[in-house]
Amino acid sequence: MRVALISDIHGNLVSFEAVLADIHKEHVDRIVFLGDAATLGPQPREVLTRLQALKCDCIMGNHDAFLVEPALLSSYTDEPWVTVTTAWCRNQLKPEDFDFLRTFQPHLEIIMDPEQPQASKLFCFHGSPRSNVDIIVATTPNKKLKKMLRGVKTAVMVGGHTHVQMLRQHKGRLLLNAGSVGMPFKQTPFKGPPRILPWAEYTIVTWLDGVLSVDLRRVPVPLGAVRAAACASDMPDREEWINNWQVPHELW
Repeated sequence: MRVALISDIHGNLVSFEAVLADIHKEHVDRIVFLGDAATLGPQPREVLTRLQALKCDCIMGNHDAFLVEPALLSSYTDEPWVTVTTAWCRNQLKPEDFDFLRTFQPHLEIIMDPEQPQASKLFCFHGSPRSNVDIIVATTPNKKLKKMLRGVKTAVMVGGHTHVQMLRQHKGRLLLNAGSVGMPFKQTPFKGPPRILPWAEYTIVTWLDGVLSVDLRRVPVPLGAVRAAACASDMPDREEWINNWQVPHELW
């Protein structure tokens, strides 16, 4: 069984389509969306329409929750760019979009091989099994991590939220971050505005004949098309979004 795990699209339809094209070539059996679909980017409604058409399992990210329950945002951040763009996003959506968002689940468990249910169990969430605003990174202390995992003991656990891909072994289990489809970050945590990397990210987990493998994938994105989508939008702080989608020369 091959499961494609996508997360944090954030209204970036161009990057989403690039990832879906790559997934199609990889012949996966199942797609799971790990949360944060529409906010912050120029094409929120288009992303939700495309995501709903996939008929895949969807996890409730914190930004999805902010759209469904606006009061949650003020307790999370007062960053003007986030609050203003989230309000703009909410105004772009129709009642059926909110109905779709309300179907998102807090977490999901998948057994990839019924003959080996424990060894092949995959647990999916957004931030952590405890909360969609928890942050799990490679350096999260084990003591803190234990509280976030809330006793979940599956072979593989995968989330999103941080926008940074990760593969970490924790007491014999694999902790993964699928990365971000629409806004991959150079690092997290960060001070000031995040640095956006010029590609899209997702992850494939494969169980084949008792062998578990993980593929952290980085997909090229047509940067001009990303910028053009923003230019065609009336999203707030459009220039900041456009400027983020340049090649950061210090990477090369």
